[in-house]
Amino acid sequence: MAERKSLIKDEKVENTLKNIKYKIMVISGKGGVGKSFITANLAMAAAMKNYSTGILDADIHGPTIPRMLGLRSKKPSISPIGILPVSGPLDVKVISMDFLIPDDDSPVIWRGPLKTAALKQFIADVLWGKLDILFIDLPPGTGDESLSIAQMVRPDYAVVVTLPSEVSSQIVRKVITFSRILKVPILGVIENMSYYKCSKCGAVSYPFGKGGGLKMARYMNTPFLGGIPIVDEISEACDKGEPYILNHKASEISKIFFKIIDGISGRVSGENQKDG
Repeated sequence: MAERKSLIKDEKVENTLKNIKYKIMVISGKGGVGKSFITANLAMAAAMKNYSTGILDADIHGPTIPRMLGLRSKKPSISPIGILPVSGPLDVKVISMDFLIPDDDSPVIWRGPLKTAALKQFIADVLWGKLDILFIDLPPGTGDESLSIAQMVRPDYAVVVTLPSEVSSQIVRKVITFSRILKVPILGVIENMSYYKCSKCGAVSYPFGKGGGLKMARYMNTPFLGGIPIVDEISEACDKGEPYILNHKASEISKIFFKIIDGISGRVSGENQKDG
């Protein structure tokens, strides 16, 4: 497991990966941290910064990216040469198991080999074209999907999502170690649900604890990219399938997402110059 190599030597996979400058996996050690919300809005922020962007929703059992982007009614098109991803807001390209599930109540009851095959198809047979960034929304933990993507795609970077609670931080530390074992450089930690700010009175509270993400990032010697607060409009936007950042460009939360994208691009540029 310590070696970072592709399990699947496939010419179609390699040809696809050549057209994508940066593959960034968004990971967390546990569910319920809002990782898909973070992925969707990071992709929107990148697109608004004029990066050609895609999202691979690698959560086979609990895919939510299409719902976050208002794409649930859409379906990928099949061409003679491959699968055309669904075009979302700002022309962000999206592929997800959610497009292939017949209804909301249908579970995906698959073992590891079937999930690996599906993820391979999402990479090799999807006509992503040339992208600056492909965000890969991974399921919680370090199981089949995460390991398959890490070894098949060889992500350039990882972004870690946590909550401010100590319990969340302790679990999320495992995916930081997971990334390091697989030699995927970590761009940093995003703390979601950092605090709640009342839209009426402006009072601030900390329902999930305070400062756990920053504390964990320091403990793990990992950059802290920022904290996203809880506001009522986030839940409303997710339920409506409207990316929060598109309708709240001037909000403090949107500024945090733009700052994170600037930090990611600055870190990537700096590492490229160092390598050169």
